[in-house]
Amino acid sequence: MKMAVAGGTGWVGKLVVERARERGHEVVVISRSGGVDLMTGAGLDDALRGVDVVIDVANVSTLSRKASVAFFETETRNLLAAEQRAGVRHHVLLSIVGVDRVDSGYYIGKRRQEELALAGPIPVTLLRVTQFHEFAAQMLDKVPGPVKVAPLMLSRPVAASEVAAELVRLAEGPAQGRTTELAGPEVLTMASMMRRLAKGKLVLTVPVGKAMANGGVLPTGDFNRGKITFEQWAASR
Repeated sequence: MKMAVAGGTGWVGKLVVERARERGHEVVVISRSGGVDLMTGAGLDDALRGVDVVIDVANVSTLSRKASVAFFETETRNLLAAEQRAGVRHHVLLSIVGVDRVDSGYYIGKRRQEELALAGPIPVTLLRVTQFHEFAAQMLDKVPGPVKVAPLMLSRPVAASEVAAELVRLAEGPAQGRTTELAGPEVLTMASMMRRLAKGKLVLTVPVGKAMANGGVLPTGDFNRGKITFEQWAASR
C-alpha cells in the first residue's frame, strides 16, 4: 500500500513513517522540507500521485485560537482537495481526547479540523488520543530557568510509538469515521510527570481551565489502553 504522511518529519510523524515502512508500505513524506507546502498546496498534487491513504499528523504549536483555526482549516482543506484530485481512498486523522470539551485556542482549531475531515469528500478515520508521554518533557523545555510551570490537569499519557502503530493499523483497513479512542494505562497529573523529569527543579502548577483540571481530556467511554507506562518511558530516555 502507498501511504502519505502529512507532517512526516515531526517527532510523531517520524514514528508513523518508521512504522509504516516496517509494515512494508511505500511511504511518501509530506513536509515543507520535502518541497510540499500544506498551507499553499504547492507540491501536493505530485506528492499524492498514486497514494492510497493519507495519515495527517501535521501540527502547529500555538495557544492562539486564530492561529490554530487558520492552520488546521487551511491545511485540511488543501489536503482533502488534493486527495480528491489524486483519487486517495482513505484519510486518517490524529486528534485529541476531549477536543470537544476544552475551549482553549489550540483545541478549537483541532475541533474545526475534525469537522472538515468528517464532512469532507474522502472517507475518513478519526483517532483521538490523550497527551503523549513526551508532552511533559516539552513543557519543561518551554520555560527556561530553575522554576518550571505545569498546567493543572489530569491525563492518561500514552506512548507516541503506540499511537503511531495504531494510526498505521487503521490506515491499513477501511475508513471507520470516528473510531475508539486511545489512551495510556494510568491517570497522572501533568505536574507529577514533569517532576519525574525535572531533575530537582521546582515545578509549580497553574490553572488552565476547569475542563482540564476535572478530567476533561480523559476518555469517558470505551477506549483502547496503551501498555507503556510513563515510568517505563521515562526510564528508557
